[in-house]
Amino acid sequence: MTTIAVIGSGNAIFKDEGAGLYAAKYLKENYDFTPEVEIVDGGTLGFRLMPMLQEFERIIIVNTSSDGSMEPGTIAARGCDEFLGESLVKKTANEVEIAEMLQICSLTERMAETTVVSIVPEDIVSVEVGLAGHRKGAWSSYIETILRELASIGVSYRQRGEGMTLETILNAFADPSIEHNRGF
Repeated sequence: MTTIAVIGSGNAIFKDEGAGLYAAKYLKENYDFTPEVEIVDGGTLGFRLMPMLQEFERIIIVNTSSDGSMEPGTIAARGCDEFLGESLVKKTANEVEIAEMLQICSLTERMAETTVVSIVPEDIVSVEVGLAGHRKGAWSSYIETILRELASIGVSYRQRGEGMTLETILNAFADPSIEHNRGF
């Protein structure tokens, strides 16, 4: 039974807002994990992700964070309490739902130990699949941060040689004929 999940959160049609989705897809297509890690397309599911927070032992949510005090491309990994304790300004409905979902779940009997790995967006307004300049430049660091968080909870990983590039993943999200919603 898988007890660890990485949930990619965001909205792929608003440029940088899709970074969490792109990262989760990138990990799924390019890495093998031991023990097994379930990679989930959380999209804009928000509150519908709540059962997962009670099903898994450990969860890493990857998304954007509209923290106006940080430069675009800045990456932060925060435990749930730290994430909820900060006075981050939530600029998207998805950010608000993730924060509210974590607050509600923290009051329940059982909740996965949760880490949120966020990258500060440059552009979450343009209706376009892709990443703005600062985000593309920070891509490797974003993936490395997620992998470091997985390693810190005892997950080892191996990069596959035949994986997908970031550009291929962005193209897949932009192509309406490719089904990538709910579980990639």
